[in-house]
Amino acid sequence: FRYGEEGWHSNTNGGRNRSMYTDEAIHTEWIGNYGVASSYMAPHYWVQGYRLIRDVHLLLDAIPTLDVTDQTKEHMTGEALFIRAYAYYGLAMRYGGLPLIKESQAYDPDDLESLKIPRSTEKETYEFILNELDTASEKLPDSWGEEEGRRANKMVAQALKSRVGLYAGSLAKYWHLAALQGEAVDKKLVGMESSDANAFFAASIAASEAVINSGKYSLFAPTPSTPEEATENYIKMFQDPNIAPMEAIFIRGFNVVGRGHNYDFWFSPAQVRAGAPYPGRMNPLVEMVDLFEEYSHPGVSAPIITTTDPSDVDDYNGYNPSKTYLHFDEPLDPFRDKDARLHAYVVLPGSMMRGVRIVIQAGLIMPDGTPQIKTGIPSDGVTIGGMTYWPWGAQNPDNYSGFNSNSSVASRNTKTGYSMRKFLQETGTAQSNAGISDWMDIRYAEVLLNYAEAVFESGQGDVDKATKALNDIRRRAAFTDPIPLTKDNVFRERRVELLFENKRDADMKRRREHHLYFNNRLAWAMLPVLDLSVSPPKYIFVRDLFHSAVERPFPINWYYYPIPGIAANGLVQNPTG
Repeated sequence: FRYGEEGWHSNTNGGRNRSMYTDEAIHTEWIGNYGVASSYMAPHYWVQGYRLIRDVHLLLDAIPTLDVTDQTKEHMTGEALFIRAYAYYGLAMRYGGLPLIKESQAYDPDDLESLKIPRSTEKETYEFILNELDTASEKLPDSWGEEEGRRANKMVAQALKSRVGLYAGSLAKYWHLAALQGEAVDKKLVGMESSDANAFFAASIAASEAVINSGKYSLFAPTPSTPEEATENYIKMFQDPNIAPMEAIFIRGFNVVGRGHNYDFWFSPAQVRAGAPYPGRMNPLVEMVDLFEEYSHPGVSAPIITTTDPSDVDDYNGYNPSKTYLHFDEPLDPFRDKDARLHAYVVLPGSMMRGVRIVIQAGLIMPDGTPQIKTGIPSDGVTIGGMTYWPWGAQNPDNYSGFNSNSSVASRNTKTGYSMRKFLQETGTAQSNAGISDWMDIRYAEVLLNYAEAVFESGQGDVDKATKALNDIRRRAAFTDPIPLTKDNVFRERRVELLFENKRDADMKRRREHHLYFNNRLAWAMLPVLDLSVSPPKYIFVRDLFHSAVERPFPINWYYYPIPGIAANGLVQNPTG
């Protein structure tokens, strides 16, 4: 499920995923600069993107010659323009201002210069994409019938415009936070003025309102009676978006084993991996889990409290015997009051999945108070009162899913204390590319969030309507107390609702947050530890560094990928240093 380095491809080779390029998650093994280093920038999407655009132009040339009705030709033209706009958007996010090729080009070996189209400014590029989506929307049908979720219709084009307008507006508003220098900047091929922002936000607002006012879409299961019901609703919707046609605006379908996705293959916890050799590779980050609210204190993030001193939420120095740790009967206890979406999206210590209780444990406090955490753990269990307690929560590696760094099982155990749940099916698979569950590329909740953010950021639009949009999403998660339209509320709600949906990387880029977050940052872990020094034994939680404390940077020139082939195409290169 990704349209990352290689466009809209789905294969997550080695368990790579866009969330690992952000503050959402980290890979079990491949960390360090992974996700932000130049190797992930994949400049070859330049070729793939323009190849797709060329194919669209060939289709546009052919449509007038087809033996179909004029209405069908109109609809096909709209669909082609939608695809072209989406391709240009994918390119613009990576490269900034683009050569805007708008029709087929004929190869003439005696006139190669005519093929060299200069880059438009970044502002002109986004204006073109938004206009393309309006034109596509005018030509597209209201509905395609049974294939509704997999083909663009009028409102799909408007929903994508909602996303693009928000991206461009944020880019203009926050570009100065990571201002670059060079010829591309001087010529406005990358970079916009803050005064450009509101026009783009207005486009996003208008498109969002078009979708909202159409009456065509709504939230799936909007009023659960309990948080537990909300959790189940979310799990079901992401396992099969086809049960939620009112929410699924644009679906990518997978229906052929061998050409499917790898989510269940790479990301299922080790205990329920169904024979897959390297599961559990998506490790949600501690600060992401901490972001989720509690029902008893709505409207603010609720970091997991581990000691009697609440300020220890910022202490990642590992176990400290001088601190007074809170004790819990079950490892799931600290999370029970948390947002239903956390339980639907993340496997927590003690979560149930596929009929199995997931065991995530990082060690023991021995009966004499000696910590045996992560390293120096005895190979045998500790027997007290006829009960044997194991360092990782079980004796057999097939019966636990966390922390053991032994080389034979290290790559399949979570190192942050959490694992991914969202999208995963009730049955795993040991086959690569075998996942055939569908993927919601655009859903109604995103449009509501786009609307709320664009209204807040610009001061335009209907504040009451935007506030309602925000709280409608929260009500679907079983929150009943409304919250105001503030920056913190809008940004937090977006991060929580869209977790793992390939949106956060773009959000961090458009708001210029990447270099601020990846400022030689370390990854952290939450260690569930069984304390045998108390009777009966109870769990404590210890904040610590990820198993490999490698700092991760993000130089600001990484906001734009280098353009390949400039010696031949004569284009101005993006800032490179």
